[in-house]
Amino acid sequence: MSYTAPIKDMLFVMKELAGLEDIAALPGFEDANFDTAQAVLEESAKLCGGVLAPLNVEGDRNPSSWKDGVVTATPGFKEAFRQFAEGGWQGVQHPLDYEGQGLPKLIGTPCVEMLNASNLSFALCPLLTDGAIEALLTAGTEAQKQTYVPKLISGEWTGTMNLTEPQAGSDLALVRTRAEPQGDGSFKLFGTKIFITWGEHDMAKNIAHLVLARTPNAPEGVKGISLFIVPKFLVNEDGSLGERNDVHCVSIEHKLGIKASPTAVLQFGDHGGAIGHLIGEENRGLEYMFIMMNAARFAVGMQGVGVSDRAYQHAVAYAKDRVQSRPVDGSAKQSVAIIQHPDVRRMLATMRGLTEASRALAYVAAAHCDIAHAHPDEAKRAEHQAIYEFLVPIVKGWSTELSIDVTSLGVQVHGGMGFIEETGAAQYYRDARILPIYEGTTAIQANDLIGRKTLRDGGKVAKSLLAGVAETVEALGKRPGPAFASMKKYLAQGHDALSTVIDFVVANTKGDPNAVFAGSVPYLKLAGVVLGGWQMARAMLVAAQKRDEDPSFYGAKIATAQFYAEHVLPLASAFEASIVSAKGSESVLALSEDQF
Repeated sequence: MSYTAPIKDMLFVMKELAGLEDIAALPGFEDANFDTAQAVLEESAKLCGGVLAPLNVEGDRNPSSWKDGVVTATPGFKEAFRQFAEGGWQGVQHPLDYEGQGLPKLIGTPCVEMLNASNLSFALCPLLTDGAIEALLTAGTEAQKQTYVPKLISGEWTGTMNLTEPQAGSDLALVRTRAEPQGDGSFKLFGTKIFITWGEHDMAKNIAHLVLARTPNAPEGVKGISLFIVPKFLVNEDGSLGERNDVHCVSIEHKLGIKASPTAVLQFGDHGGAIGHLIGEENRGLEYMFIMMNAARFAVGMQGVGVSDRAYQHAVAYAKDRVQSRPVDGSAKQSVAIIQHPDVRRMLATMRGLTEASRALAYVAAAHCDIAHAHPDEAKRAEHQAIYEFLVPIVKGWSTELSIDVTSLGVQVHGGMGFIEETGAAQYYRDARILPIYEGTTAIQANDLIGRKTLRDGGKVAKSLLAGVAETVEALGKRPGPAFASMKKYLAQGHDALSTVIDFVVANTKGDPNAVFAGSVPYLKLAGVVLGGWQMARAMLVAAQKRDEDPSFYGAKIATAQFYAEHVLPLASAFEASIVSAKGSESVLALSEDQF
């Protein structure tokens, strides 16, 4: 199944909702105007549609393989990665000082979406490399930056993130990998890391592993974790590669989906110790690793958007071709394409609406990140950083959760053929299933949304976003017609539901934490539904002004937003009831352990 990047919709969101012109006015981003964005997106679409998308099914049927410690990527992946690297795509968002392109995150984000839509397994390798680059730029020494960052940006080397151990999943306080100082500034690492995405492969000359470990006499728990860089091949002073380091892949996992992406078990130090170097200060490793994780969490949210769009495109194409049953309104005497049947249209409209809403929310978040990094006013930077940080767990958690719904609907549109692997719909469903799990499960994102993002300022940032929703509700009231009336009605209800829940969270977390955290995931989903609906409403208002310029495109924008208002936004009231109702809170805890 082919993939065509939705460039027109991407550019619409970037310009009209995320404020591309405002981003291009920031210091350092002066060249990042609409023409630049369009040119970059068009070139990205060529690579993703022409090179990576055709390899997606091949990666599922002929996954990466392991033999005697060596991992060989799916046939075609190595050459595709070479083209990706030579095109400069790893460095789109990274600094010019280290041979990146220095473009804003708002331009890089659609490229990430395309990459994931075209080939989710392939895209995971650049995703982890991006995280390693961010961590090094933030906490590495200048020597470490000069040694590693240009090589990672060029694609000569790739990066990984090594957190998880057999006994330490999300609870990193249990990390046991140890790092012993050698007296020359280096350390020897010993331990086992599991679930290491692209932890071993043959697509690049070297792999830079960023590894959490404990030094001798480190404090217990997360306060005693340090971060180290451990290359697959040691790096000489002149930047050339030296001998093989003592880190080896002892196996890769057999998985439900993303089969072409090798998920490695890495063993450090079985033959004398893996040589590594400290990044930043001792015992601050978790702080630095969160830099990688936040970059990765946003990127995983984009994986959700990308795979949703791919599944939607696939389902639409099938629905237009598949002829079955006469229409229920009797408008034809013979069987018609199933896209003419109301329930198929409902499913496709749901897929489209959820995908467009999650895309818009993510791109808007990317713009806040750009302002936070580049605005000349310190107060403005802090304001937008707080908004971006609030949105990241929603982008990650909500976008990935709805990708399960969207890809499942894609299978359903295909009917029985969707359950047959040859049609391709099932792969998106299987691939998407990991997205709400890795880089922190949805519950972890939801706990973060409550603990670090809502409570830390008493709901101030959350309420500032709600003020924007309220302004949009008011603007909708000035537009005639049923579409705008529906959006005004349901977005206003969503605003009130989210406001009530934010107040509930702020007022009750300290006194009744179980009641609040029992509703943490519904709170995250509520925020996604409402804030995504806000973006759909904003898109609707712009489309109304521009409809005569392109009646088909802008008419579809209005119709999709109306569908979202009437079929998705009503969920807000249900989420509110499940969170705030005392009986609902108690019911989560009503069953004892032996009753489950």
